[in-house]
Amino acid sequence: MSPKVIAIAGALLAAVGVGLGAFGAHGLENFLRELGREADLAKRLAWFETGVKYQLYHALGLVAIAALAISFQGSGLRAAAIAFILGVVLFSGSLYGMTFLGEEWRKLGMITPLGGLAFIVGWILVAVAAWRS
Repeated sequence: MSPKVIAIAGALLAAVGVGLGAFGAHGLENFLRELGREADLAKRLAWFETGVKYQLYHALGLVAIAALAISFQGSGLRAAAIAFILGVVLFSGSLYGMTFLGEEWRKLGMITPLGGLAFIVGWILVAVAAWRS
């Protein structure tokens, strides 16, 4: 994965994160009520907010990785970028699913820690790349 592709992925994930954050602030509660998800509404709103925050943090991390990858050639930053993208899909994606889907989908919560682990691995890979440079 080239630094250009990493930067594009980070920028697009950030743009989507901002849009989701705006939706969360201005329409999510009513949308969940329309879906009949009033039970545990506060939990669902918190899940969504956590998913958006982590998506935005790691989107910015991807942009930083793209910038670093230009300086740290062959440093393993591409693996860190893949870990961040995987983390967003698993961590934020599972929280979004739990927010919008019915009770039978709460099992998605078992996937969330795997996304968190991917984030941790990604940050460790960034540290290793910096150490090696």
